[in-house]
Amino acid sequence: MFRTETTLRTYDKLYLDGAWVSPTVAAPPTEVYSAADGSVIATVPAGSPADIDNAVAAGRTAFATWSVTTPAERAALITAIADALEARADELAEMTALEVGMPRKLARRVQIGGPVMVLRSFAEMLGTYEFSREVNNSLVVREAAGVVAAITPWNYPLNQVIAKVGPALAAGCTVVLKPSDEAPSPVFAFAECCNSAGLPAGVFNLVSGGDEVGKALAAHTGVDVVSFTGSTAAGAHVAQAAGKNINRVALELGGKSANVILDDADLEKAVTSGVNNAMLNSGQTCAAWTRMLVPAQLHDEAVAIAEKAIAKLTLGHPLEDGTRLGPLASADQQARVRSYIDIGIAEGATLVAGGSDVPADLPAGGYYVRPTVFADVKPSMRIAREEIFGPVLSILPYSDEEEAVAIANDTDYGLHGAVWSGDSDRAMKVARRLRTGQVDVNGGAWNPLAPFGGYKKSGLGREYGEAALEEYLETKSIQR
Repeated sequence: MFRTETTLRTYDKLYLDGAWVSPTVAAPPTEVYSAADGSVIATVPAGSPADIDNAVAAGRTAFATWSVTTPAERAALITAIADALEARADELAEMTALEVGMPRKLARRVQIGGPVMVLRSFAEMLGTYEFSREVNNSLVVREAAGVVAAITPWNYPLNQVIAKVGPALAAGCTVVLKPSDEAPSPVFAFAECCNSAGLPAGVFNLVSGGDEVGKALAAHTGVDVVSFTGSTAAGAHVAQAAGKNINRVALELGGKSANVILDDADLEKAVTSGVNNAMLNSGQTCAAWTRMLVPAQLHDEAVAIAEKAIAKLTLGHPLEDGTRLGPLASADQQARVRSYIDIGIAEGATLVAGGSDVPADLPAGGYYVRPTVFADVKPSMRIAREEIFGPVLSILPYSDEEEAVAIANDTDYGLHGAVWSGDSDRAMKVARRLRTGQVDVNGGAWNPLAPFGGYKKSGLGREYGEAALEEYLETKSIQR
């Protein structure tokens, strides 16, 4: 029995200067739709550039005192926010499941548990990070950069907020956040947790709204750092707007990551892991391994394993316990992904599983797309070169290791990737040759302290760990 939402979450105020306030300009609220059935499940206020002005002013005022707090004081408040989020984990997981589409059980672990762990890591880091050190006759000091403009996407709403706000607060910066309107509820809940944790007024500010709000924030003269996650095309516009103010810019953008399976790998494990990675969050993951590179002589065997793995990913309502793969986040996403599946078929790739037809046995109005696998994919095909951002995997055969590396690197992107081999030294050598920001070797586990970010058009700067903290610090040398 599919669950139908009957309670409408209504957010009618922005969070500015430590208080919930009405938008400056009266405007109809923005409706938020359920990924599962297309119904309206929440509304959020439509802010304006005037609200951005007020938020930045609050951030600048608060920066004077927040930037000189001790690391221990900041760590205590960051920990309190993490505690407040953890206390609401089940509620946050359900919000995320309905707005993004990830199955609730998985969302509880990935979309909520992971970000809370990341937030705690920044609190812990403040106990060991050296904000000053002696270099010959100089004292080299790392200081808070100022007011941070954070613009975040819908696919991992809480995670992408924490990946920016966590290190910014730890550094002593203040923040103005503009979240996506497609999955905003977890972000408004985050603001509530900041408030309940006692974060000082003006240190964190939240302004929801459309593109004009994001543009006003990215171009604001009162901002010192702009951090954006989203598409490469949008990232270019953000960088251009921020560049006029000579502001530092951090961009976490698109990906078309290669999963390189070498001829001596455990094929069953490598292919199955690759399928599951590509389908995480219904493929709505910038770092997903969407290109699976396999030796030509093992291509058909790999395809059979992939087909078996896909069959286990039960597509369904995100609140149903048996669901392994949920819907996409919006009607636009659904239409985009279905069009790419049709493109793959037209290009001559072999459709192994899935397809562009909408499943008839799922809730009407939901944004469902069947998990899809293409085989015999050529590197020149659009499905092998363009970011689809949906549950679509391309399997590409290669002749030898040199060609595998060449295909993996023949992309505009460089965000993530994987290498599988029975020889760990060989796998490491190939991993070093990949032009990408992260590589998992033989299923290496996610490390929240390791820098995450991209080469080429996948972005600038890094998130997570000390590298993220330093995105929000300035360096001063004092000679004596």
